[in-house]
Amino acid sequence: MELRFTRARRGLAYLGGMALLAGQTARAMTAPWEWGLIAYQMELLGVQSLSIVLITALFIGMVLALQTAYALQAFGAKLYVGEVVTLSMVRELAPVLISLMVGGRVGAGITAEIGSMKVTEQVDALRALGASPVRKLVVPRFVAFVVMLPLLVLIADAMGVLGGWVISTVQLGIGGRFYMTHAFRLLKYPDIVSGLGKTLVFAALTVLIGCHNGLRTEGGADGVGRATTWTVVLCSIVILISNFFLTKFFLVF
Repeated sequence: MELRFTRARRGLAYLGGMALLAGQTARAMTAPWEWGLIAYQMELLGVQSLSIVLITALFIGMVLALQTAYALQAFGAKLYVGEVVTLSMVRELAPVLISLMVGGRVGAGITAEIGSMKVTEQVDALRALGASPVRKLVVPRFVAFVVMLPLLVLIADAMGVLGGWVISTVQLGIGGRFYMTHAFRLLKYPDIVSGLGKTLVFAALTVLIGCHNGLRTEGGADGVGRATTWTVVLCSIVILISNFFLTKFFLVF
């Protein structure tokens, strides 16, 4: 009983720390932004993740086309592969899977970098110099990833549709023009908005978790490793849980 109480207290303390960091980040964003740091983080967190996004989305689209054709063939509806691939990628698969892939990389990198600064007392040095660690370390990463993740998901949407096109034309015997015409036939503006809206939440949560775990790291290199592992696990769990509630929200509105 006492162990459960201790775990619950730690969980509440963690949530409180996350909420406090979110509030501090919101207040720090009212100050002038340091565009040089933001541009550097956009390149580090976004551009350097592009290869992961391209490979993941392309093969997701190819596998989805294969599985969809196999399932629909029994009903004589194989020609509707384009609609299924596009809607699945835009509404669900691209936002969630790309956020998991890129979020794990970005969250772990943020925690490792800030955690190393924390255990080597560089964060304390920033405070001693009168600088805000939240403004210097958190805000640039927050702004950069919130901007870059939706762009990466848009690229993933296109690559997923392209992967379905490749399989449809090469293996399924569906004409390329026919596939593309049907791929966008049922796609509506709310489908795109729901997918990109999810990524904004996923990006914000990933950065806050990564920064929070980095700023509370203790115990030297071993502590940095534990914090990094915890960040990857927690980001994945939070993305999957929040995706359920965001899906219900966008379906209602």
